Amino acid sequence: MNVLTDNFPTFAKGFLGTVQLTVYASALALALGFVMASFRVAPVRSLRAFGTAWVTVLRNTPLTLLFFAVLLGLPRFGIVLPFMVFAVLALGCYTSAFICEALRSGINTVPTGQGEAARSLGMTFGQTLSQVVLPQAFRSVIAPVGSILIALTKNSAIAGAFSVTELLGTYRIMSELGYNIILTFVWIAVGYLIVTGAISAVFNLLERRWGAAR
Repeated sequence: MNVLTDNFPTFAKGFLGTVQLTVYASALALALGFVMASFRVAPVRSLRAFGTAWVTVLRNTPLTLLFFAVLLGLPRFGIVLPFMVFAVLALGCYTSAFICEALRSGINTVPTGQGEAARSLGMTFGQTLSQVVLPQAFRSVIAPVGSILIALTKNSAIAGAFSVTELLGTYRIMSELGYNIILTFVWIAVGYLIVTGAISAVFNLLERRWGAAR
């Protein structure tokens, strides 16, 4: 227990870093995922091609490689930002590909007659998507999106290898101070369980309230 009580500020700083990464990257992933899902089902071929390329490249690229590309590649083009921002970009863009596919699968569950009826009333593609299709698709994708954001939380541990303050990185400090590494990892695991448990609770609540009937 003393590994936690003696180093609580260090653990707290790492925990808050993981929470920040999770919140900011989740917001970016949800926004980009929504945009790319819209592109994937758009009637414009160029938008569909862009959305498909985005998903194909990011979903099939190792996350560690993407971190290297963003944190080490962008500064070569004069783009210099805090490492935390770079980590959010890498994590958010990577996760957006999975969010996109989850949303697209939900969109595909909506009967085509719904969209045809909306278009027959003179609604544009954007209006049909936002007012008719997505509200129905949302009900079926709550659980998958929650699982993706939980995976994002665990993936945020990679950021520690790139000088970003996060929870897993505290093990190096504890190891240098001579603390039992197993107990250190136990408390790190507890921290991750708190974050993922909170995400799970939120999405369970959303699913109970708006999820598709089983």
